[in-house]
Amino acid sequence: MIELDEYRESAALSAGNRLWQSVRCASLALGGAALLGASPAQAVPGGVLGTLKRGSFACELAGDALGKAGIAQPAEDFDIVHSSTYATPAGRGSYLMTGDQIIMTSGPKQGQRYKSISENFVRQLDAAGAETSLRCVRRVMNNQ
Repeated sequence: MIELDEYRESAALSAGNRLWQSVRCASLALGGAALLGASPAQAVPGGVLGTLKRGSFACELAGDALGKAGIAQPAEDFDIVHSSTYATPAGRGSYLMTGDQIIMTSGPKQGQRYKSISENFVRQLDAAGAETSLRCVRRVMNNQ
């Protein structure tokens, strides 16, 4: 194995024996890559990490055939501001999305869980993980 001081001296751009360009350096790098690839990647419990699309999610309860299609629940509305951060009038928080499961991990909605039906549609889950009648739809051009 190469000593650290020897590496520092030989890795300098002004050094005659540029280690970073040598076959020896390439074999060290490949050996390190082989070690990293030796253990299989582990799956994230619950699925692949993800995020919701940025925008405002309007929440509603299902209506009926004789009235409105949905009954607005503005107290449940939230905005996805960036990455895994959401905002409500009561404050900001973060969420974790694994697979199609979303859990609000901090902020005013902490502990609330949702299931992603599509990139623009989520449904709230109860404590047992069953879907409730509350649905939240991301506002886009045709549903504002």
